[in-house]
Amino acid sequence: MSTAAAETDAGASGRTPKNAFDRFFEISARGSTVGREVRGGFATFFTMAYIVVLNPLILAAGVDAVGGTLPVAALAAGTALVAGVMTILMGVVARFPLALAAGLGVNALVAYEIAPEMTWADAMGLVVIEGVVIGVLVLTGLRTAVFRAVPTQLKTAIGVGIGLFLMIIGLVDAGFVRRIPDAAGTTVPVELGLGGKLTTWPLLVFSVGVLFTLVLFVRKVKGAILIGILVTTVLAIIVEAIAKVGPSFVDGKPNPSGWSLNVPALPDKIVDLPDLSLLGKFNVFDSWGRAGWLVVLMFVFTLLITDFFDTMGTMVAVGQEGELLDAEGMPPRTREILLVDSIAAAAGGAASVSSNTSFIESASGVAEGARTGVANLVTGVLFLLAMFLAPLVTVVPFEAASTALVVVGFLMMMAVRQIDWTDYEIAIPAFLAITLMPFTYSISNGIGAGIVSFVVIKLAVGKAREVHPLLYGVAVLFVLYFLRGPLESILL
Repeated sequence: MSTAAAETDAGASGRTPKNAFDRFFEISARGSTVGREVRGGFATFFTMAYIVVLNPLILAAGVDAVGGTLPVAALAAGTALVAGVMTILMGVVARFPLALAAGLGVNALVAYEIAPEMTWADAMGLVVIEGVVIGVLVLTGLRTAVFRAVPTQLKTAIGVGIGLFLMIIGLVDAGFVRRIPDAAGTTVPVELGLGGKLTTWPLLVFSVGVLFTLVLFVRKVKGAILIGILVTTVLAIIVEAIAKVGPSFVDGKPNPSGWSLNVPALPDKIVDLPDLSLLGKFNVFDSWGRAGWLVVLMFVFTLLITDFFDTMGTMVAVGQEGELLDAEGMPPRTREILLVDSIAAAAGGAASVSSNTSFIESASGVAEGARTGVANLVTGVLFLLAMFLAPLVTVVPFEAASTALVVVGFLMMMAVRQIDWTDYEIAIPAFLAITLMPFTYSISNGIGAGIVSFVVIKLAVGKAREVHPLLYGVAVLFVLYFLRGPLESILL
């Protein structure tokens, strides 16, 4: 139960719509208030704002088949623009507190695997194609039908797994958990801080921020997560001003004691005009001739599987946190959510910023009270402002924003009690879905492992009829997805 669920202010207790705006967004009907929605929108933005900086860094590092690169400034502006417009569209059409932005993982796939085989315009054209294909699947009802075919307890496990995934993301981004270099000569893959110790100023700031946020949460302070982010950012700015820690990379060399992503210092310039020169720079045809149809189909399939199931898991997790799911584990207006998500995928390609998808960080806004699309209006407007206020966006370091992800991970983990752990036929698939998400850093991998193991176990115990026919097809697709490496080596 989130802090918002525990609040009892009078605005949330009434169920009668106060006006047309309230009625359209179902604010009172979902037990929320405009104040909660605004807080939730801000919290979601602050936990997602890093994408405006990180997505350009990932894409700009890629080089296409003709040696072309993408400009960082234009990527940042395009990332903020598409995220803002699509997040607002989700709020208005689906009225669900689910924000969208350029998807991590997909952008790396585009930058390091797809673009080197063709031009950047061709690569972004494939992203557009993938978005259109997903849109067709939504309009035909197939995407929603597949989602309904997944057992309710497995959907719950997906939400729990995403919660753990969020926590791991927060801990790793803040440097609290780090990978041990292979040269260290140890079989232990990760460690606490640096050398097993919390010896740096950023780690101290993160630790204080997490504890501070948890105390606010336990004391049921309104806006606990957002307050935690802001206070931790202020603390980081003070620490940086005194200690001069610097960034995590200096002149291309790692600085393990530095701040992750952003150095928390007040910027010299607050407003800057956006560079939108990359809009419309895509091509949906040339890639087929340049890279070959088999390569193109494999890339589109990989993009499709990743977007298809990542969004399903994300919207379940967010709906679960906000207690917005029905008896079948479905969020309200599922079809609209999936349709906007598919439009966002194509829009990301059309703007040359990679596929846009639903962000699990939206759960931080839900934990702050967001229950409707009003929160999306706030988050979306902040993203649009970020096009002009990019210097301010770069003030918040991972060490401050990640505090929210740890708290939200705990909140989402609480749903694990809804799974029947005495029934091995569902408990084992649930276990695999929950554990493989954080340990493979992929929502799709966890969902795939859960579905494939569920189908295999049901077949093994002679209960094939208990499996929805669509799940057999999905399981086969996931097997192909997991085996795409060997398949590519054989077919290509």
